[in-house]
Amino acid sequence: MVGRGIAVVVEDDEDVRGILEDVLRQSGFTVHASSSGVEGVEAVREHNPVIIIIDVGLPDFDGIEACRRIRTFSDAYLIIVTGRVEEADALMGFEAGADDYLTKPFRPRELRARITAMLRRPRSLSPKPSLISAGTGYRPHPEPLTAAPPTSPSVSSAGSQLNPQTEGTSSGFEHRGLTLHEGFRAAAINGVPVDLTRTQFDLLLVLMENGRVVQTKADLVRRLRNKPFNTGSHVSTSEERTVEVHLGNLRKRLGDSSRSPRWVETVRGVGYRLTP
Repeated sequence: MVGRGIAVVVEDDEDVRGILEDVLRQSGFTVHASSSGVEGVEAVREHNPVIIIIDVGLPDFDGIEACRRIRTFSDAYLIIVTGRVEEADALMGFEAGADDYLTKPFRPRELRARITAMLRRPRSLSPKPSLISAGTGYRPHPEPLTAAPPTSPSVSSAGSQLNPQTEGTSSGFEHRGLTLHEGFRAAAINGVPVDLTRTQFDLLLVLMENGRVVQTKADLVRRLRNKPFNTGSHVSTSEERTVEVHLGNLRKRLGDSSRSPRWVETVRGVGYRLTP
């Protein structure tokens, strides 16, 4: 099997830790395992893994705190595994930066499926310098970070200002001073880099791609699953609630307000879209 990189497991139960290690190795990862929060955070710092699996109930500090510490320096895929089933615990995990939440007992096949789904989503890169100069309209920019200022925009049928794509370059977006470059996985506000988690970046990318077109919570869940919006696949209430939490965290990272939004507007009872 082709190697997928490094994984870190943080689990104090020896039997569960062994199962997690086996699943990850069978999935092609080199695994480093730890039994405490301190050891786990240091293992992540040392090995720079692609994926991290953390138990909530650790002997020193819990997995939620471990997630918070890890998110200060790592954008690895992060799954919390726990015996707790309360929704509040799951929401705390997502707020701390987790990408997924799996309750015990779990089936190894389910864990493998979740890992595979996450790996289809590109991993964020380190924020780069200013993407493009600030502006007031919504428009995608194909230029790389060091490119010259874009040419005059044309207007799309949706009323957003759009620049034509430039051959051989990765697309980027700008809206009211917020810039997003998909190719570099980088975001900035008025030229100042903003550190977003992978999930926050992906959600913002969907919104900026669609401008004033409302994206329902179900749309956003399916996008995070890497499925088309119109598949009609089932989306649970808890998944929609998870999107709400991620959007709330995104607003906090941007310094935005749901009551007086600068970038992300809530359409009550429907979903989200960019502000005018």
